[in-house]
Amino acid sequence: MSFPRLAAAACLVLALFHSPALGAERLNFLLVTTDDMSCDSVGAYGCRLAGTTPHMDRLAARALRFNHAFVQVGNCFPSRNVMWSGRYPHTTRVEGFYQVKDPDYPHLSDLMRAGGWFTGIRGKVSHSTPYSPYPGWDADLDTLPDGTRAHAKDARSYFLCAQDGIARAKAAGKPFCLNINISDPHKPFYAEGGRADPHVPSRVFTAEEAPVPGFLFDDPQVRAELAEYYSSVRRADDCLGEVLRALEESGEAGRTLILFLSDHGMPLPFAKTQVYFHSTRTPLMVLWPGVTRPGAVDDEHLVSAVDLTPTLLEAAGLPVPAGTQGRSFAPVLRGERQAGRDHVVAEYNENSRGDRHPMRAIMTREHGYIFNPWSDGRRVMTTATQGTVTYRRMKALAASDAGIAARLNMIDHRAPEELYHYAYDPDALTNLAGRADHAETQARLARMLEEWMVRTGDPMLEVFRQRGDPAVLDAYVTRQQAEAEARRADKKGGGRGAKKAAAKGKSAMPPENAGTKKGARGRGETGLIEMRLPESARRGGEMTAVIPHSLPAGLGVRKLHVTLKDAAGKRLERKVVEITGKGEAEVGFTLPPGYAGESVSVAAFVGEEYEKSLQHLQSDAVPVVP
Repeated sequence: MSFPRLAAAACLVLALFHSPALGAERLNFLLVTTDDMSCDSVGAYGCRLAGTTPHMDRLAARALRFNHAFVQVGNCFPSRNVMWSGRYPHTTRVEGFYQVKDPDYPHLSDLMRAGGWFTGIRGKVSHSTPYSPYPGWDADLDTLPDGTRAHAKDARSYFLCAQDGIARAKAAGKPFCLNINISDPHKPFYAEGGRADPHVPSRVFTAEEAPVPGFLFDDPQVRAELAEYYSSVRRADDCLGEVLRALEESGEAGRTLILFLSDHGMPLPFAKTQVYFHSTRTPLMVLWPGVTRPGAVDDEHLVSAVDLTPTLLEAAGLPVPAGTQGRSFAPVLRGERQAGRDHVVAEYNENSRGDRHPMRAIMTREHGYIFNPWSDGRRVMTTATQGTVTYRRMKALAASDAGIAARLNMIDHRAPEELYHYAYDPDALTNLAGRADHAETQARLARMLEEWMVRTGDPMLEVFRQRGDPAVLDAYVTRQQAEAEARRADKKGGGRGAKKAAAKGKSAMPPENAGTKKGARGRGETGLIEMRLPESARRGGEMTAVIPHSLPAGLGVRKLHVTLKDAAGKRLERKVVEITGKGEAEVGFTLPPGYAGESVSVAAFVGEEYEKSLQHLQSDAVPVVP
């Protein structure tokens, strides 16, 4: 029996003796997340664009809203595993987008299911536990009652899946614990790049309306992308409204605890995949019938995602497993003050393609301190936001705008240590690290971070203690990257050769664009997609990838991810479109005018995520001409 099952069984035995809920009407749990939504995009949290989130605002008026709530990680898979394990990423070993097949700890779904709750999940199924399929779920609600696969951007489908989960729990004679994960405003945004999009939000915002966050810059193209983002926020709000409507119509609202938050900040530079204030602050709301006070605002306590599981377990009357690193804030929900909530810690390790840029951050009500061991002035951080219009615009304008050039340098290279006075500079525009007038604050926060590393067994501890030695930092990051590449190579069949390369600190993986210009190679099923590319690409010019597709009727609508890569196989831009049946998808890219590589390549896959793609194609190199 796996450890999660053993732990869950042990918790059930304990619950039989300790749970005040047993023998009485037990509480339901409705846990709702949005994907890639910044806290200040919500009206109740001061959004400068009116009308983005009417349903979230109504929930805030009925719930307890936390002003100082944070997630631990700025990307999805690790962030969600913190939420539902009560442990930090370096403890869960879920530091990136890969499966951990042998977890030695339980997740919330294990514990709630063992305690007598019906457990169901919609969206982010493979991202919410250390591996998938995971035994802790009674139902995968992505499949709707009629047997069709729910579309991630379809608001109506969220009503149907929530309704189905509640009905299944009633049929089983159990209270429910449902984890409903709304896809928006994760890219692709609504009508992104002018594409046709049948899933229209209840309100579409224009570029003229869109406010520009202080950590970005005002530009027509940036505003256009922000308008797509805010329209997607509104669509996320539509989805939440449908989930809450299903709850109300079920008659279960009066005994259901609702928890709502986002997994991290918006998918634009200086937010997603970072550990800044706007990367990790989340709009946390909790409605506990008969316990939380409607419209209450907690402006005192700092809480974070690692605290969610112990809090929910306490509300359920279930014991908190040994080894849990979070701390229940259920007393705060009851209106009590709780000592020791004056700071939170965030961490980041790896992106979805296995690029390691480890970071640690500590935040108080006033300040934030960040440690970036990878930052050496040479390495460029690889993040999902480099494929955005905003990042590309930043690169284009940097040549003639010194201010934007400085911001581009910061997002690409960062600094080994960063210090910000978030109370006055929440956008993290002025790095105070190394300044004599802030030395005491920097030293104090560094000591607090080191103490946390000791308590949680952070493997970066000794590196942090030697942060003044560039050779130590370089050796650590090089080793981390080699281990990540070995893990990817093992997954693709690299085996012992990959492990040998990791031991040497070198990549065992061939360049992803190796080969001739004759065609494309791939894996998975054959015949679903093909690829046609031009004979050459021009710097600063348009390049169109034509993807003929022939999907069997039973596959319905599927996502097609198309990625333009540089000569080293690094992503320049990714676009996602939807395909169905037989036809051709045309996906256009613009090569940066200053692109220095001699070639580019294109990769494409069908499915929600690469690891489970139905078919993947990688093109041969396409030469770049002036």
